[in-house]
Amino acid sequence: MSSSSVGLSSSDLASLLGSSSSSSSNGIDLSSLLEAATGSSSGGIDVTAAVNAAVTAARAPEVQWQAQQATITSQETDLTTINSDTTTLESDLSTLDSAFSSLSATSSDASVATATVTGTVTGTHVVNVTQLASADAWYSSTSVTSSSTGLAAGSFTLQVGSGTATPITITSGESLTQLASAITNQNLGVTANVISDASGSRLSIVSNNSGSANNITIEDTSPQLTQASDGSWNSASVADSTGFSTTGSFSLQVGSGTAAAISVTSGESLSAVANSINGQSLGVAASVVSDGNGYSHLSIVNNSDASAVTITNTSPQFTESATPGQNAELTVDGVPISFASNTVTGVVSGMTINLNSANLYENVTLSATADTTAVTSAINQFVTDYNTVIGAVNNEYTYDSSSSTAQPLAGDSTLGLLQNVLLGAGGYSASNNGGISTLGSLGITMNDDGTLTVDSTTLNNAVQNSSSAVQQFFEGTSLNGFSSSLNTQLQSMTDSSIGAFTVDLSSLQSNYNDLQDNVTNFEDNYITPLQTSLTAEYNSAEIALQNINTMKQQIDAELGYNTSSSGN
Repeated sequence: MSSSSVGLSSSDLASLLGSSSSSSSNGIDLSSLLEAATGSSSGGIDVTAAVNAAVTAARAPEVQWQAQQATITSQETDLTTINSDTTTLESDLSTLDSAFSSLSATSSDASVATATVTGTVTGTHVVNVTQLASADAWYSSTSVTSSSTGLAAGSFTLQVGSGTATPITITSGESLTQLASAITNQNLGVTANVISDASGSRLSIVSNNSGSANNITIEDTSPQLTQASDGSWNSASVADSTGFSTTGSFSLQVGSGTAAAISVTSGESLSAVANSINGQSLGVAASVVSDGNGYSHLSIVNNSDASAVTITNTSPQFTESATPGQNAELTVDGVPISFASNTVTGVVSGMTINLNSANLYENVTLSATADTTAVTSAINQFVTDYNTVIGAVNNEYTYDSSSSTAQPLAGDSTLGLLQNVLLGAGGYSASNNGGISTLGSLGITMNDDGTLTVDSTTLNNAVQNSSSAVQQFFEGTSLNGFSSSLNTQLQSMTDSSIGAFTVDLSSLQSNYNDLQDNVTNFEDNYITPLQTSLTAEYNSAEIALQNINTMKQQIDAELGYNTSSSGN
């Protein structure tokens, strides 16, 4: 008689674990899970797989909540985009109103005068330009070899208009380039440059501002020596206590000899200069001659032949340009105007007149009119942005029959409200408005899908030939026209505090947060405890299975069953 084997079913395991054969204490069908985890002949339980299978099944409510959150996110994204596009459309209406206040200026001869308009007053003005404004300019009378040639010491004063005369000191060896930079950097109201041509280089000094009030005055302040009838050379008298007032130089030549450079520094006494000259053995005698009352002058005499001495001032000598700085001269509507600049402001309110040339024999007409280009551009931009918004609304109402899915905002009441506002705008009508009563009279028609189309020819004709009626249509008699009407409705939707978009987005966010709370609470209060409980139970079941193998071997031994024999 052969011995029989003894085996335990999953229900037996459940009984060993202290659970019923149909379900565990936590509501999970333990028998079925053990069957799935162990199989009919499994030697153990895959605890991780069994627990994950149970937890996944238990998370079914979370999956639904998260799907709802994904839908809300899509709704928020689309609604935010449409809100932004609607705000842009609202801004277009403000831009359109501003365009009606914008003016442009035209000129009958732009080569003589043009104008720009900054105000809001239209009108026509007649301008006659007889003289352009110019800036004063001076240049050094004698050229030097190049811009880098060293200059002799010297000085001069430079004065702009009625300003203070500023001393300009030239040090021995300083170049024209260095001198020009030093003058410009003092911010005296002039710009100095080096001008070079075939004859060499000269210094140019130009006033930064045109007009006679900004003319330049240059005076040489180096010692000036004049020759007396007796052949002696004498400087101007200076106070004995102060000496020479400025730095400068002059050259002294006896006969055909080499000219010697005599330098004088500011504050240097007459006797010091005389001693310096006498110490050079030039063949002359220098002395200080008192004029009385505390003043003296420097006197230079040739030792043998007074007439053989030549003294030359070495400071730069300047010449004013042939045309000194002058004001612009013109008449505006017959009124004579003198202006320091060729950009004439303040003469006509809100208009700047730009003078380009003078023509005594031509009257130029400058007209300030509504800027029709700005108005047309603003209307076209409004239509473009309107179509963007209505296109986004239309897209939300499309339905994909192949997948049986609708767009995120298909059932959103705010979207329906916006659609009504936009479609209603197409029916706006203004009475007694000179033939411009509807969008259609401007060449703007509404298509079957709610989008707008512009007939550019009709629109341009209306704006150019009936500008006041067009403005009246959009602005109304007291800001109650098309723009104001539509703007009020759009603001009720885009207002950041109480607008329909704001309220709708806030509600969606609140619903999203509630669903997130559900997910978090479900995880914390049900899934985490369930995972802990199941892991413990399945670990116990695994231990029980290991014990069963041992029990089975003991029973087989007691019944005389020998697994190694096929015996009788």
